[in-house]
Amino acid sequence: NPSTLVFADYQGNRQLLSTGNLSVDDRVSLFLMDYPNRARLKILGHARVEDARLHPDLAAQLANPGMRARAERIVFIDVLSFDWNCPKYITPRYSLEEVEELVGPLKARIAELETELRAARVRSGLATT
Repeated sequence: NPSTLVFADYQGNRQLLSTGNLSVDDRVSLFLMDYPNRARLKILGHARVEDARLHPDLAAQLANPGMRARAERIVFIDVLSFDWNCPKYITPRYSLEEVEELVGPLKARIAELETELRAARVRSGLATT
């Protein structure tokens, strides 16, 4: 429904810290970060964890096709409130692919200039072996 977030929970290290904590206190807060755009969404709510076998259709819908593991639990979060936080202290972060895309043209230009420099040195007799 419009005020519920749902996600699949997969087998982990079997310590069940989050699910254990939720069994005592169902309050949750999520901070969803978008570093390149310096945006942060804060979500507050109440969570419950249910066995994925009780919701086979939902578990199939939430399944990540790239994972071999199957969802063991489904986490339901009833959202009470949300807020977009101030970006003032969010340091932009980028993936390696994003950095390579931005730096690629600079690397190409450096290689071009190095080639021109070598050619100029050869023409002037300053080339080194």
